[in-house]
Amino acid sequence: MTALLLRGGDVCDVEAGELLAGHDVLVVDGVIEQVGPELSLPEGGEEVDARSRTVMPGLIDCHVHVTAATADLGAQADDSPYYVAAKTSVFLRNMLTRGFTTVRDVGGADFGIARATREGLWPGPKVHFGGKALSPTGGHADVRGPGRQALDNHVCGAGIGRVCDGVAEVLQATRDQLRTGADHVKIMLSGGVASPTDRIDSLQFTDEEISAIVQEAGHAGRYVTGHAYTAAAVNRGLRLGVRCIEHGNLIDDESIDLFLEHQAFLVPTLVTYEYLRAEGAQAGLPEESQRKVGVVLDAGLEALERAWKGGVKLGFGTDLLGDMQRHQSQEFRIRAQVQPSAEVLRAATVNAAQLLGLAGQVGVVAPGAVGDLLVVDGNPLEDVSLLSSPEDTVRTVVQNGLVVLDHTA
Repeated sequence: MTALLLRGGDVCDVEAGELLAGHDVLVVDGVIEQVGPELSLPEGGEEVDARSRTVMPGLIDCHVHVTAATADLGAQADDSPYYVAAKTSVFLRNMLTRGFTTVRDVGGADFGIARATREGLWPGPKVHFGGKALSPTGGHADVRGPGRQALDNHVCGAGIGRVCDGVAEVLQATRDQLRTGADHVKIMLSGGVASPTDRIDSLQFTDEEISAIVQEAGHAGRYVTGHAYTAAAVNRGLRLGVRCIEHGNLIDDESIDLFLEHQAFLVPTLVTYEYLRAEGAQAGLPEESQRKVGVVLDAGLEALERAWKGGVKLGFGTDLLGDMQRHQSQEFRIRAQVQPSAEVLRAATVNAAQLLGLAGQVGVVAPGAVGDLLVVDGNPLEDVSLLSSPEDTVRTVVQNGLVVLDHTA
């Protein structure tokens, strides 16, 4: 038996939006067993002094690309997968030290990366993966420039997507991802920033192709999440059964109605546009992609506010590429400009857990939940932006009941 007691902290009840003052949290064999005052530590257990600090759930980022070693995804497609794997291990380790104990990769990570983190071969958050993102020819995951004809769809390659056209091909591609144990299937519903040949406002895949993917994922008990910026792309995806929308910077009032009708999630990723503009060129973002950033940057906060006030279920995502992944925690600061801190925190904990199908298992500090916990300075329910500087505020990171980072001394 392993036991860990976090002693005397103010426990953050994210669902209720309140702190439970002076409570202990006992984790036994990786699962929270008790939350309450003056708990006893089993013999041989470890104790962490959390007094004068806050104990909160581990954070969940619902939109990462842990294999995106550079912002030039076209160039990465020709890179060594061993080099990309080495970079991936660094990205994962750094995410964990920032307090992210679970992430959802929506293009690139596979079952091997998920297994490596699950078995402790690589320190990092637990990875929920979708494998390669599906794209039509010339779509957002087709990273070939206009002069390049060869297409490499090998799953062992370092690209983040797979190109497929027609119902037969998309069904085969979907089944192939699900065969590997994918937690979801990611598809491209519109153009994007990092892709070289599509426009932001383009619509991608036919209705028949999207419906086939949604149906096949549903047969396997999985869901489809869709990359989309414009209202036209978002609304079309929701009508066809896509359960989650990534980005959604240009949604409209009809989008809100459709999110509510279908009980779908929205995962905004605002931090990536800020840093694509500031650092994209030096991170390898091609010039044609740099010109696209402004189209979606200014609309992001407005879309977030529209969705939050409309009652849409929001997840927390970042979508940073290459070395810009170090700015992951800045998403808290940006969202706090339009949302109350408690709402931002819910997006990165209880809402994210619900999206991943893990409600009650992660994202909460409660008996029966996995022992993924943080000890932080300050009260994130009142000021979530304190999580934007994890090097200053995150004192302890606990994953599966084991202390993986401790700066409480």
